[in-house]
Amino acid sequence: MSPADGDDTQEYPCLVRVTNGKETNFSTTVGPGQLDQFHARYGTLLKTSMSTLRKRDKKREKERAEETARRKRRLAEQIAVEGPKRGNGRKKRQRQIKRAVKQEEARKRTQERDEAKAAKSS
Repeated sequence: MSPADGDDTQEYPCLVRVTNGKETNFSTTVGPGQLDQFHARYGTLLKTSMSTLRKRDKKREKERAEETARRKRRLAEQIAVEGPKRGNGRKKRQRQIKRAVKQEEARKRTQERDEAKAAKSS
């Protein structure tokens, strides 16, 4: 029988290689009859070794994303400085001016950070 006949019933062993990423390397061959047993044992091994992994805290990630969006919205809003320069309401106006100055500084820092990222990535 030649390989061109299309009746390929020959079974081949499976080569499995394992490394820890550094210097330890292992390899073995698994016969076709033992493949199901190997997969079952390997799956069990993986499940036991992954039990120490933590699940992602999606709630915290969502809160952080919302907080970041809130900050960006606040930076985009213009602070209206209103009220009298002297007399009643002067302190309120001074706080608004101080807040506007801080917001402008934050915008500049954000812009510089974005430009640095863009320059670094290109």
